Formats: sequence, structure tokens, C-alpha cells
Amino acid sequence: MDKFDTAIIHCLRQDARQSVSSIAEQVNLSRSAVAERIKKLEQTGVIRGYQVLLSESQKEGVSAYFEIQHKCPRCADVVHVFHAIPEVITCRGISGDMDLLVYVHAPSMRRLHEIREYIDTHTDIIKIKTHVVMSEWINNTGE
Repeated sequence: MDKFDTAIIHCLRQDARQSVSSIAEQVNLSRSAVAERIKKLEQTGVIRGYQVLLSESQKEGVSAYFEIQHKCPRCADVVHVFHAIPEVITCRGISGDMDLLVYVHAPSMRRLHEIREYIDTHTDIIKIKTHVVMSEWINNTGE
């Protein structure tokens, strides 16, 4: 990836529906060069897809962040727990007192509770803090 690819990705993050011509103008490349670069970024997996992001008030279900502390020597040793939960959107290693930050979107509060209980049954999990998402004002991450 070079500075043009980075600029193209920045443009797509701002508005993935904008035209190739608009992106080309912003990054100072020809339309065909931008189209070719986008295609290459998609084929190599740098760009994995495009999605619609709804505000929290428009979503069905409930979202939450779980802060997880575990006793494994490495975070990778406990990640299998979260792979088994289809509602998990992201699982990231973090610094501080907790080890992982897990973002979950469940169809109901009941299911969210079941997920938390499932996580809590694993002996490698020491502590869980749950933060239910009440609203979302900014989401520039494409997640």
C-alpha cells in the first residue's frame, strides 16, 4: 500500500458510496487508476467489504461491550471462547487492568445475558464488566 491507496481508503471510509470520479478528484489520480486500485484492494483482502451502519436507535436488539480479564498466559489462548459466540462482532486485546474488549450485538437482553453467563462459565475468565450501548453519535470506524 502506498499513499494513494491510503488516501483512497480514507475517501471510502468517509463515504463508500461516492463515485470513483469523486475519489479520483480527491486523490489526484485518473478514474481508471482509482478503479484499478480499488479492485486490487478488494482482491487482496485489504478492503473486505462494504456495509450499512445504523444508529443505535434504529437497530434491533441490544449491543454491549464486555471487558474481560483472564488468567491465560496469552490473550490468543482464550479467544476460542469468543469465536464460539456468533453475536461477537469484535474481540480486541487492550491495555490496562482488563485484557480484552469484546463487542457483541444480540437480538435481545435475554440473549445478551445468556452470552455473559456462557463467558462466565469458562475457568480462564477471571472478571467480566458489561457496558450496554445506549446510543451512538459517531462511528467512523466502518464497524
